[in-house]
Amino acid sequence: MERKKNKKKQRLAFWKDIKFKYKLTIVDENTLQEVLGIRVSKLNGISVLLSALTVLFLLAALIITFTPLRNYLPGYMNSEIRAQVVDNALKADSLQKLLERQNLYIANIKDILKGEVKADTVHSIDSLTALRGDSLMERTRREEAFRKQYEEQERYNLTNPAASAQRESLIFFKPTRGLVTSSFDADRKHFGTDIAANPGESVVATLDGIVVMSCYTAETGYVVAVQHNREFLSIYKHCQSLLKQEGDNVKAGEVIALTGNSGELTTGPHLHFELWHGGRAVNPEHFIVF
Repeated sequence: MERKKNKKKQRLAFWKDIKFKYKLTIVDENTLQEVLGIRVSKLNGISVLLSALTVLFLLAALIITFTPLRNYLPGYMNSEIRAQVVDNALKADSLQKLLERQNLYIANIKDILKGEVKADTVHSIDSLTALRGDSLMERTRREEAFRKQYEEQERYNLTNPAASAQRESLIFFKPTRGLVTSSFDADRKHFGTDIAANPGESVVATLDGIVVMSCYTAETGYVVAVQHNREFLSIYKHCQSLLKQEGDNVKAGEVIALTGNSGELTTGPHLHFELWHGGRAVNPEHFIVF
């Protein structure tokens, strides 16, 4: 009985303390006359705070629901915005190629004016751009080392009858622009080709097909897989973002993702590209010239 009485007294004391009103007074310093007086309690303060938080939460929910800000939340992007993103990515890639072409053209014009290139050897803008790309651009040490390594590897590599038979009527697109940094090696369980590329570079489908996987994993980051005819399956890992969803039909050379550095098993911006045939991993370099 005494315990119940004590608990009841404690509850009464608690509520009395919560409801006890304090008077906040503003006094004129010169006349000591009360200018303003407000009576408040702890319960009033808690109520005002909860009301303010509720209003702020409702305002935030309304802004996110009825404004374009909802498109920045995962899973809320509508089909129109997604299509616009894909279209902008394609336009950006085309503008980048056009800018590079114009820069090469201007550089060649300078060489013609300096006398380093004979004007009578130039027939069109295309030939002038190709001239800069083929003969005027100096190879970097990294490119020279890669070329030497590739030539050493391919010196005694004649033809692969199985690969040739499978790709007779298939045209494989290179998945992205870049330099091969790690080749296919089944012995160390590296079932693909690593291509170092700038972040945001276009990743294209190597063949016509249908997207069978478009997701994010902790180890390989953003991954997209495309099922092709003749039991071919291509997989693109460590992407920055994915532009296609599962079930989408894609054409060969169509942009399906952007290169990046996502996932834990990565050493920098690159694309890990795998090619499977009949349920077995095959060397992509037997089908594609990187």
